[in-house]
Amino acid sequence: MFLVAELEDTVKIEPKHFDKSDNEAITAVLNQKFANKVIPDVGLCVCVHDILEASPGAILHGDGCSYIKTTFRLVIFRPFVGEVITGRVKSCSSSGVRVTLGFFDDIHIPAPALQPGSEFDPAEQLWVWNYEGEKLYMDLDEPIRIRVLREVFTDKTPTPATAASTGRRQSAADASATADLQANSAKIPPYALTCTIQEDGLGLLSWWGA
Repeated sequence: MFLVAELEDTVKIEPKHFDKSDNEAITAVLNQKFANKVIPDVGLCVCVHDILEASPGAILHGDGCSYIKTTFRLVIFRPFVGEVITGRVKSCSSSGVRVTLGFFDDIHIPAPALQPGSEFDPAEQLWVWNYEGEKLYMDLDEPIRIRVLREVFTDKTPTPATAASTGRRQSAADASATADLQANSAKIPPYALTCTIQEDGLGLLSWWGA
């Protein structure tokens, strides 16, 4: 579920932090920049693991800040495909079940990946597994064991508006379309997992006496 990734970056140390050691100052800047952020094709950054190398600081004329090129390692959250993890049921809808790990919520179990015989109860807004004549509800906040089917990274880098790139004045229709596009883009997480419980031993822990 967690791994260590090696990266390089140049960090800016402000004069007010010159009283700290280089490692302390670099770690603080890197944590502020990367913690709880998604790096495409790397994963969700948790925190700095350690500093491997750091160049002598270079102070630019008229700036007063120290710039240090550093090689470091980050603790990354990125379960591998096929890995079994345990979370809690966050929400249910007719499209499937959303699972949370507490620090990461973009985990989805699509309806076809639920246990055979499952159906959505619109009155309760919960999924029910019909198992040998017994109705087993997937109550919210219940611990659930899931298997990762695939991961999806989405590039959230802002792009210039079409009107700006063409140089023409943006019409009301263009503005509306741009707003819709931005709203839809905001709903797409930069990193998400699709999982399944369509196997023996997967699903709510209470189903299996765990």
